[in-house]
Formats: sequence, structure tokens, C-alpha cells
Amino acid sequence: MQALIVEREEDLAAIVRGMRTVAVVGIKGDDRPDEPAHSIPAMLAAQGRDVIGINPTVPSALGRPTLPGVDALPAAVDVLDVFRRSDAIPALADELIALPADRRPRTVWLQTGIRHDDAAGRLAAAGMRVVQDRCLGVYAKRYA
Repeated sequence: MQALIVEREEDLAAIVRGMRTVAVVGIKGDDRPDEPAHSIPAMLAAQGRDVIGINPTVPSALGRPTLPGVDALPAAVDVLDVFRRSDAIPALADELIALPADRRPRTVWLQTGIRHDDAAGRLAAAGMRVVQDRCLGVYAKRYA
């Protein structure tokens, strides 16, 4: 299980280099372009990645309709990038674990400042890789 908690630089690089589809929980709308929850997904889209926004209070972002929750994902994504507070991560983990295995993200990436070791352990036990407290934008720029 611990191998699915990703911390090694070469493993982080491999995730970023291999990601084609990225769902962003907590994405901000186009009216907030300077917020990381908008600017990082915009950068990922500019790199050619398919970005799917998830936010029940934002109808669209990056020129596309958003989804109301992770249960609306039609298929597995390479990375689920999370912009939520740490105390929201256990409930998100429950939602992800409840998804059919073929619709779960391959990697759950918790942005800088977001960490929840118990939830990360449960996600890893369910077969998902987990990155905690790291900025996907930094790694996407580094390993694009």
C-alpha cells in the first residue's frame, strides 16, 4: 500500500509525463483567472491535456461545462487534482472509493497545503496512487 503514496521525484515525474486527462475538484470559473484553482488547470489545458472541471457551484470553466461531483465522471482519469481543504478529503475519499473501479482516478493529487494521511491510506488501499501537499502546476512545468 505504501508504494501508492507517491513521494519520490521520479515517480512524480512519471505521473505528470503520463497524464492525459485531469479532473480538477474545486476548479474556479473563468471570472477568477488569477486563482490557482483556475490558472493551474488552464496551464494544463494549454499543455494539451484534457481538463475536466468539477465544482457544483461553477457551471463552466475553461470554456467547458463543469461536473457537479466526482460521481459524474464518465470514465477514469489519469489525475484527479484536488483544490479542497484537508478536512474535506475524507468525504472525497469515500466518494472515490464508492466509484466502480473502472471509473476511479489512477492518481489523486492533493495540492500544496492539502494533506490527510488516513484518507490517503484508504485511497491507496483501494488501488489509487496519492500525492499529498504538492503543487501539480510546479511539476507540470518541470516535467512538461
